[in-house]
Amino acid sequence: MMRTGLLLPHFGEHADAQKIVEGARLAERLGFDSVWVRDHLLFEPHGEFEKPDPTFYEAFTVLTAVGAATERLILGTGALIPFRHPLVTAQIAATMTRFFGPRLVLGMGSGNFDHEFEALGLGGVPRPQLVQDNFAILRDIWQREGVSWHKEPFDFDGATVKPWPTGGPIPLWYCGTTPKSARIAAAGCDGWLPGRISLDTLRARVDTLTTVSAAHDRPRPTVGIIPTTSVARTREEALSRINVDGLLAWANNSRFWVKPESGRFETVQDLAGVLVHGTPDDIVEQALELRAAGVDDLVFDFRLSFPLWEEQMHLLGEEVLPRLREAAVPAA
Repeated sequence: MMRTGLLLPHFGEHADAQKIVEGARLAERLGFDSVWVRDHLLFEPHGEFEKPDPTFYEAFTVLTAVGAATERLILGTGALIPFRHPLVTAQIAATMTRFFGPRLVLGMGSGNFDHEFEALGLGGVPRPQLVQDNFAILRDIWQREGVSWHKEPFDFDGATVKPWPTGGPIPLWYCGTTPKSARIAAAGCDGWLPGRISLDTLRARVDTLTTVSAAHDRPRPTVGIIPTTSVARTREEALSRINVDGLLAWANNSRFWVKPESGRFETVQDLAGVLVHGTPDDIVEQALELRAAGVDDLVFDFRLSFPLWEEQMHLLGEEVLPRLREAAVPAA
């Protein structure tokens, strides 16, 4: 059964602590499975389709508050950026599980902004490898004492970080849209989370995940996706909240994607996978198409209509989620 989640409003002009906590409680009551955060330090919104507000609530702090206020929601990062020292990340994440149990999923990606890494002295470090090194250190430090590492930019001897996570090592998901990201996830991660990605590109990456996982004699990682979302009583109303031209420009700038037959992203239809929009009926149809393409975790991103976050949450929770659950039950 495909699980459903929500991206929390912890960034941009509508970031609000009360809205985050109360919204997470509502999400839990409505039957969503998870809530997710992004991660930036020196945030620059996507100029193609977001307003230029640099407000950004820190990822772990947000999830700690939400974890304390809820009981069962999975709490995910999509994606954590590796500008923290992995020993610090290990301590923070494990401590979080001691307060609210084994509900954390750490998705980590290489990030889009060079200036964040340069500001912290990590400029020039190959970032996909930095993510993999973070994962290697986290797996080790969460299971044994006296861990050593001697590979730039990290260098330490005999490190022990406690507590270890409740319930065992925290699931690690590789985040990215490129073929390489799928290969890395398939070879050694628990999940793969590309964020926004076109449907045809998603299908190609799932094929890669399946092939590479089999070659490594391991199960295919969990597949997540975080499409821009707008739901309303009419398709026109839902679409009116979306900067379609901006999303098209962003999609056309995405390297390594499978392009439409025209060679460019030109229509709303071309944005399938990147954008989930319309009436509850439309959302169900699009969600089932994503499930058929291999998606295990569908996380709805309402960043372009956060003022209507709770209204849209109700529409999804009351009119979409029951039908997705029903569709997942085999016929008698």
